Amino acid sequence: MRRAFVMACVGIAILAGIAVESGYAEGSATFQLSLFPPVQLRDENLSISLLRLDLIYGRNVSVHGLDLGLINHCTGGTSVGLQYGIVGYVGGSFVGWQANTIDIVKQRFSGFQSGFYNQMNNGEAVQYGIFNVATDVTGLQLGFINYTQKMYGLQIGLINVIRQKEKLPVLPIINWSF
Repeated sequence: MRRAFVMACVGIAILAGIAVESGYAEGSATFQLSLFPPVQLRDENLSISLLRLDLIYGRNVSVHGLDLGLINHCTGGTSVGLQYGIVGYVGGSFVGWQANTIDIVKQRFSGFQSGFYNQMNNGEAVQYGIFNVATDVTGLQLGFINYTQKMYGLQIGLINVIRQKEKLPVLPIINWSF
């Protein structure tokens, strides 16, 4: 019963996305279903604005909405929403929640990353995982190993590194820079 309900909701979302597709700007689509590029419904050079389902690997410019799959790849622009899967790789910026086993954002990130390995360039974030890596972060890193070049915030974990901190850049249990 529960599975049928979930499948019905996904079907309704797909049909709704297809029905309103014509109202969106050129360069975007509301729905993407991908096995792997180029075996996907929409061209990889489009942005997706409602739902992307990546059965194995999906690649688009960005996603605004729900991004589900094994390997979710956004190549540029700003993605917004929830990304859930095994690997989430965003070549541009991301705003929202990345909940993959491996989360990587190459540009600006604002939100929450939860995974085994979380990596971001800069932004405001909470990173929760085994390994958390950032270049410049404002917020909280909570994990076994936390590493950043520059931080305005708090690290809690077994090993905590803030490279640009003048005194005690490496501390066990807790580290901070304000």
